[in-house]
Amino acid sequence: MTEDYLRIEEAIRYLEENFRDQPGLDDLAQHLHTSPFHLQRLFRRWVGISPKRFLQFLTIDYAKKLLEESRSVLDSTYEAGLSSPGRLHDLFVNIDAVTPGEFKSKGEGLQIYYGFHDSPFGTCLLAVTDRGICGMSFHDPSNLEAGLAELGERWRNSQLVDAPQQTRAFFERIFSGSGSDEGMPLNLFLKGTNFQIKVWEALMRIPSGLVCSYEDIARQIGNPGAVRAVGSAVGANPISYLIPCHRVIRKMGSFGDYHWGSARKKAILGWEAAQKFKYETEPELAD
Repeated sequence: MTEDYLRIEEAIRYLEENFRDQPGLDDLAQHLHTSPFHLQRLFRRWVGISPKRFLQFLTIDYAKKLLEESRSVLDSTYEAGLSSPGRLHDLFVNIDAVTPGEFKSKGEGLQIYYGFHDSPFGTCLLAVTDRGICGMSFHDPSNLEAGLAELGERWRNSQLVDAPQQTRAFFERIFSGSGSDEGMPLNLFLKGTNFQIKVWEALMRIPSGLVCSYEDIARQIGNPGAVRAVGSAVGANPISYLIPCHRVIRKMGSFGDYHWGSARKKAILGWEAAQKFKYETEPELAD
């Protein structure tokens, strides 16, 4: 999976760097040193749709349209108190925040098991405790130590244990969609300020395949003037993907920054848009 993802990321970066020239699929294939046929196979294997369709999900015009479509859905989602509707997000996730004393102790006496796993979005570092997942991040194979150092800094007084066998079951539930089948929620063990926890809870209500702006999040948490603080809290999210900070974009439709790389943010958003597209067109395709 990671090998395919790295090629997808390279394709996105190429398009970012050369957007003024408006390169086509033949140009993209040439840059990746492959044929248009194999480029089609790469995208279909990784995301299940053609590169042309996938790249349509990464345009500013599409993002602006999605923002408008998302707002009505988000409003009803927040009113209902749901994390997301239907099949688009099968995992049930609970949050367990550290106590003020635990926050101050920075993980003293805590044992954290971590492991690196091959995910659809690159190498994933997953960290768990007896109380739940406390860290999740994506990294290029050449930069794994930096991710581990960041985890250690966040939980400075804890004991980190290299134990991929302990984290494998969590990883498989996240990326196989089996969370709802087991009927057991995934617990997140979060270390953050009260404001950060509030923002992270708000992020978890954004359904897969939709996006919102920083202003939307500030409005939903009842503090419309705190847009900059919301941005800081989004950037400090310690658990990627499950707390979907990648679904927050700028109000003018640009995708904006991402702690684990702007190309990865686009890749995840495009991947989720593709799953939504396939789900919505399934009945039609079946006919």
